[in-house]
Amino acid sequence: MEALLAQDPMLPRRYRVKRVWKELGDVASLELEPIDGEPVPFQPGQFNMLYAFGVGEVAISISGDPADGSGLVHTIRNVGAVSAALTKVSDGDVIGVRGPFGTAWPVAQETGRNIVFVAGGLGLAPLRPAIYHVLQNRAHYSGLTLIYGARSPDDLLYAEEIKSWKSRFDTEVEITVDHAAPGWTGQVGVVTIGLDKALAGIDKAEVSAFLCGPEIMMRFSVMSLTAAGVPEERIWVSMERNMKCAVGFCGHCQFGPDFICRDGPVFRHDQVSRLISKKEV
Repeated sequence: MEALLAQDPMLPRRYRVKRVWKELGDVASLELEPIDGEPVPFQPGQFNMLYAFGVGEVAISISGDPADGSGLVHTIRNVGAVSAALTKVSDGDVIGVRGPFGTAWPVAQETGRNIVFVAGGLGLAPLRPAIYHVLQNRAHYSGLTLIYGARSPDDLLYAEEIKSWKSRFDTEVEITVDHAAPGWTGQVGVVTIGLDKALAGIDKAEVSAFLCGPEIMMRFSVMSLTAAGVPEERIWVSMERNMKCAVGFCGHCQFGPDFICRDGPVFRHDQVSRLISKKEV
């Protein structure tokens, strides 16, 4: 089976849903295990194509721990027919998985630097494997900061896990919401407010930044980072959009000369900055 999968990346492999749980009202996480053989190792930032039998398939980032080789975790928002089917599976159901595909967050190469993660909404899910990696190797990095923004306190993803990250003495976490709710005592506003606050006490030349979320959020976050003095070649963004085949055949995700599924989804910002601001691309 493994040899066949290596020859044909278009062939889904059957995975059993080991566990499914609701993260938010329209968001669920799935823990998957292969029916035959071992899970294929992945790197932080890569994605899989998840296939709901009889419905179709969709590209979903891997959001689990890359050091845990027992299975896969995917966090999925119900936004269409395929994602709706995937968020409604039950323990023991079987789905198809192709992958992993795509480029990774280069956290392993940025040792010794001050790592800054900037996430918006569901963008925290693709960043979580990279956060796990840095936390597990914390002594190899000079700093770790997470800036996370959501629409409201009820839309915060992985809320309990964020609390545990905030409790660490070696990690800085800044949370902001667009709209406060009764009892919310945290920051209200756009992500760049928390980002500017975090950057104030950091040596900008030592920062490596990893961004994932709505493109407008990433655009303004990059502006804040570069204005503060963070080198553009030390900023990476995840351009997850329109991926259909995962192997650069169909052309749906073409982004200038690149295919996001094949050449991304993680790009160094200076390699794609000329295209991000173009409305036609």
